[in-house]
Amino acid sequence: MTITDSLDGRPLGPSAGRNSPQPDWSFPRPSGRAPQSSEKREFAFIADRVDFDALEEEWNALFVRAGRPHQLFQTHGWLHHWANHYLDHRTRLSILVARQDGRLVMVWPLIAIRALGLTRLCWMGEPVSQYGDVLVEDGPARFDLLRQGWALVKSLGADVIHLRKTRSDAVISPLLQQAGAVAVDFAAAPYLDFADADDYETYQQRYPAKRRARRRRLLRGLEEVATVAFECHEGGPAARDLVGHALTLKHKWLVARGVIAPVLQDPRFGQFLRDVAGGRRRAPEIRVTAVSCNGKPGAVEVSFDCGRHRVAYLISYDIALAKHGIGIIVADHSIRTAHEAGLVRFDLLPPADPYKMDWADGSIEVRDWAMPLSRAGRLYVRVWLCLIWHWLRSATKGLPLWLRRGLLWIYCRPRT
Repeated sequence: MTITDSLDGRPLGPSAGRNSPQPDWSFPRPSGRAPQSSEKREFAFIADRVDFDALEEEWNALFVRAGRPHQLFQTHGWLHHWANHYLDHRTRLSILVARQDGRLVMVWPLIAIRALGLTRLCWMGEPVSQYGDVLVEDGPARFDLLRQGWALVKSLGADVIHLRKTRSDAVISPLLQQAGAVAVDFAAAPYLDFADADDYETYQQRYPAKRRARRRRLLRGLEEVATVAFECHEGGPAARDLVGHALTLKHKWLVARGVIAPVLQDPRFGQFLRDVAGGRRRAPEIRVTAVSCNGKPGAVEVSFDCGRHRVAYLISYDIALAKHGIGIIVADHSIRTAHEAGLVRFDLLPPADPYKMDWADGSIEVRDWAMPLSRAGRLYVRVWLCLIWHWLRSATKGLPLWLRRGLLWIYCRPRT
């Protein structure tokens, strides 16, 4: 299906409706004509799960040629698992692909979400992906491809384009700034840089002596009260079981703190992450590290490797062992093993919480971008994203613990 096939109002895919849940709303079709080019360049929209799965080989080859480590969440394998759990009746694939002389050269992994009468275009992978971006080959035609792609994405007829968690060094960031998109939220992604350290002990010299001594003291103190063991699994049944344990520990932590975390408290997230950890085909390179105390996991860290970078995706620990710093112990072990494996960067992901900044060498700015395309879209951006959402987030943090726990109980009750 070429883009000119869809511009006259015909279906976006030759097999629309097969083997994937279809929304019960009418998605606006593109209007206008496709940009013309003197080169043999072809654009297409993928709206069907079968067509997405068929792209696997080409998509993977494009990632090998042009993918960057922070684009882990734009790999076909990651999004394949996302689609297994998050593609529902409110969500439609809206992936834009471009081919040059028949070779896949660009992928915009997008979805359209229809809710409360509003259609939003978002990154495919919402809400489990930590970064969003476009895969596109390097070269002099790259920005031209992006500009043509942006025009076609806007022609889909959505009310708003809402691209969350976009790094400042993302391929798409310069285009969003030039196109006049609005940055509706800001965060920072802390990272550790191993590039200049020959060994881990040399790397640790950048931390104050008291901080290094405290980390060693925490492990010794834990060993005095329990038998401590470390284990690491790169996918498989043991990794899947540890992920389940990590989610249990995280849920207990959320209840103790009275924190509402919609992503973590959605049952689909646990199913998704366990499947990724199960080591099935198409799964990204996962590492599940655990610190066991007397044979029982006391802290678990879930991370992913891409190139020579590691992404710390989830850390959870037993709140009963918090006074022993078991979360710091498992993080230190994962960082050490990453350095010993020859990796050059350890990404702690946003937000830049104080405990992350204690480890970090620097941070990358991450923005949520929005581009309204209709009157409803402008209202959504100006009122909800720029005003109400920020107010709700700050107001709930200032509530007393008992009230936060009450709100958490109300929020979670329908899900149980």
